[in-house]
Amino acid sequence: MGEKKKATKENTKNNKDTRKSKSTPKKEQKKAKTAAKKAAPKVRIIPLGGLGEIGKNMTAIEYEDEILLVDCGLSFPDDDMFGIDKVIPDFDYLINTQKKISGLIITHGHEDHIGAVPYLLKEIKMPIYGLRFPLGLIESKLKEHGLRGDFRYIEAGKEFRVGKHFNVEPLRITHSIADSVCYSIKTPAGRIFHTGDFKIDYTPVDGNPIDFSRLAQIGQEGVLLMMADSTNVVRPGYTQSERVVGETLEGIFLGTNKRILIATFSSNVHRIQKIIDIAMKCRRKVAISGRSMVNVVELARELGYIKIPDSKLIDLNKAGNIPDRELVIITTGSQGEPMSALARMASNEHKNINIRSNDMVILSSTPVPGNELTVANVVNKLVEKGAEVIYSDIAETHVSGHACQEELKLMHSLIRPKYFMPVHGEARHLRTHAQLAQDLGMPKENIFILDNGDCLQINSKSAVKIEDAAQSDGIFVDGLGVGDVGNIVLRDRRLLSESGLIIVVASIDREEGMIVSGPDIISRGFVYVREHEDLIDAACEQAESIIIDCLSSNMRDWNGIKTAVREGMRKYIYSKTGRSPVILPIFMEVSI
Repeated sequence: MGEKKKATKENTKNNKDTRKSKSTPKKEQKKAKTAAKKAAPKVRIIPLGGLGEIGKNMTAIEYEDEILLVDCGLSFPDDDMFGIDKVIPDFDYLINTQKKISGLIITHGHEDHIGAVPYLLKEIKMPIYGLRFPLGLIESKLKEHGLRGDFRYIEAGKEFRVGKHFNVEPLRITHSIADSVCYSIKTPAGRIFHTGDFKIDYTPVDGNPIDFSRLAQIGQEGVLLMMADSTNVVRPGYTQSERVVGETLEGIFLGTNKRILIATFSSNVHRIQKIIDIAMKCRRKVAISGRSMVNVVELARELGYIKIPDSKLIDLNKAGNIPDRELVIITTGSQGEPMSALARMASNEHKNINIRSNDMVILSSTPVPGNELTVANVVNKLVEKGAEVIYSDIAETHVSGHACQEELKLMHSLIRPKYFMPVHGEARHLRTHAQLAQDLGMPKENIFILDNGDCLQINSKSAVKIEDAAQSDGIFVDGLGVGDVGNIVLRDRRLLSESGLIIVVASIDREEGMIVSGPDIISRGFVYVREHEDLIDAACEQAESIIIDCLSSNMRDWNGIKTAVREGMRKYIYSKTGRSPVILPIFMEVSI
């Protein structure tokens, strides 16, 4: 009996231990869930454009089941993107998570921040938040694409809510376009501050200075992450006020009786208004040239950003009836764009305006990097026609809209973020901005340089960079085609532009293994056939020899014969000319 009781006690003890061990995983799971609830919430920042490049600015801010988008811009093609009209962000990540998207907020109306909105709305419907002028520009774009937008008009200084998790406060900032704002975005993980494009202008022409006290207050309340414009970070000092340009232009206008043509960015309505004011002061009438300039001026007049009496604004068709000393023509083409109004005037291709020796042409801009040659070409053509040309190298006819180093230092000092991510710039801009933040005392480990498609996951306790979280390659827009031109097509276009094209045409009876007619050679962009008949005849003989060799060896596969001709001709042509044109064999099958 004693042994049985002892065994029973042992079994009871073992059963208790077993029950105890079985309950342990449940307790651990419960503890894990409790710990997860207590863990600091995390927000994900995913730049889809604007990093390592100028333009195509777009950022996704993601918290749990919601995504807030900031801007949706495009970039213009590089010189090696033959035939491409524009480049837009890759929307694949957003399309796959479109149920999460709560809205799109717009910082300002430049193309590199709003130009891709129509292409995004073709894929995903969402509300768009912004001030009147940028939304007006977007609405015009949507009409061209046959789209309608869900616009939510906001006011600087008034907080609004997007979705369940984002409280957004727009703050007026100074830039080279009306209605520019930066954003303070409250999330459950902490406040995110996005500067947008900005400079610090203490005397803005519209009389709306930056609210520095509110910026300092936001910094005092605490900012988890700041994303800041890096476009001008390599320049020391300060960006000059827009008023400097006004003073320079007024001096030029007062000092001449010539007809004045002035080219500037169509989006810079403050400068356009200043030009109009100076023209009226000098008793000149104003004509507008260039489709984008006409559209923006009409919109800006409708919204009250540009004011000019109807009697002072004349139709360009009637500009020839106005004496030179009484006329100013505001035009597009400050970047030397081949199809712009100023470029067409310089090439005698404009239907209304011909450049004369009694003209003064003012370029109220500086060339965007990469446009220096096209601008120089237009300037040279204007000078050859006898016009007096004034540009930024000669007089202060332009100031940048982006902050230089000292202005960026002031923004950092006001906002005092815990983490910092430079945006809007090439690699050199981002790294210089990161170093600037470090020089101001921010720990290096709190500064994050990302590439498009990377993800920064942050909360109040930590920040982690996740590489390649989203697809981020640029999508090429060519005419009406979006994304149908890729790197392989661009490579072919580059090869065609470098060495031209040779087409080898022949009719072949594969069953009999013989050439029925040809081969003939057609050259495009390689050599002028009439002047190089010996080379073309020799190339035809070489192609014939290669085809006969293929047929003699019982090769009947079209691809095999084409490959042999392509490779053989490539070697032969290179040996004779040192060039590598694109070689395109075209064979037609016939039966005798």
